[in-house]
Amino acid sequence: MTQQFRITLLPGDGIGPEIIAVAVDVLNAVGAKLDLQFVFTEAPIGGCAIDATGNPLPDETLETCRQSDAVLLAAIGGYKWDSLPRAQRPETGLLGLRAGLSLFANLRPAIILPQLIDASSLKRDVIEGVDIMVVRELTGGIYFGQPRGVFDAEGDQRGFNTMVYHGSEVDRIGRVAFEAAQKRQGRLCSVDKANVLEVSQLWRDRITALATEYTDVELSHMYVDNAAMQLLRWPKQFDTIVTGNLFGDILSDAAAMLTGSIGMLPSASLGASGPGVFEPVHGSAPDIAGEDKANPLAQVLSAAMMLRYGLSQPEGAAMIETAVDTVLDQGYRTGDIMAEGMTAVGCKAMGQALLKALN
Repeated sequence: MTQQFRITLLPGDGIGPEIIAVAVDVLNAVGAKLDLQFVFTEAPIGGCAIDATGNPLPDETLETCRQSDAVLLAAIGGYKWDSLPRAQRPETGLLGLRAGLSLFANLRPAIILPQLIDASSLKRDVIEGVDIMVVRELTGGIYFGQPRGVFDAEGDQRGFNTMVYHGSEVDRIGRVAFEAAQKRQGRLCSVDKANVLEVSQLWRDRITALATEYTDVELSHMYVDNAAMQLLRWPKQFDTIVTGNLFGDILSDAAAMLTGSIGMLPSASLGASGPGVFEPVHGSAPDIAGEDKANPLAQVLSAAMMLRYGLSQPEGAAMIETAVDTVLDQGYRTGDIMAEGMTAVGCKAMGQALLKALN
């Protein structure tokens, strides 16, 4: 019997529509092989939603996402909207989506593919074999803490944000991280700034307490500044990393660049129940939008994460990942990962190569 899944597509801005079109084609090809039917509904978010409705996250978009089995997001933002007030910027729509779907856990893998090892700016012996999963808390911390704002104070301006975590929030993301580590190499590094921040001391205390429930996982702690350095110095020391919203935002992007291109990395944002959001780590790249230059592989791999983590279809996920390996083995490269002796292709041609590999 055919299994049917409702997927909300959020193409967003810039290269978003181009790369999500490739992912849709790939999903349909996988569906045909595995007797899966994907019913796609497209909705606006980010800059295009601002242009159409004045709101970066229209109520209709959030409701459509809530009624779906999973959400596939491409990219949002661009120079056009940078001067808008904070509440009206595309990024506010993304934060609203995460909060509106109660997505508290962001999983960002950083894996060195052997075909692209020379694309990294780091030496081969430093990055060969790197396989890191960053588990980032997504709905707390300084991005959501109150109070916040900018006001006039004694003839000057003062801006402030509040970094706050409840113990229950730390426990929740900690369990996700420990369970992820159990499925990997069994090592978890918790990153904080407990030497100067009380909120980080709470974080460290709660993660340490949780470790007694996961005796098969080796727990370590590291200050965020040292973690940033160690990611570049010797990334192979890491297996699974868990950290708060702000630190996770920065460290996951740093880990992404170990691979040589942020255009290769997917992510998954998950909650306790309901649909997850699956999106590439990279931005909307407005400078190449509409030029058929975008790398769709991170979007396609995000679709694979959607199958694995959101729809419980690991066979379909593995098919997509194998197809990506195949096209890279065949030497196809978009501009961001191009190397001597390889075959340069655009977004559409990469999509066609993926379909050929699948079929």
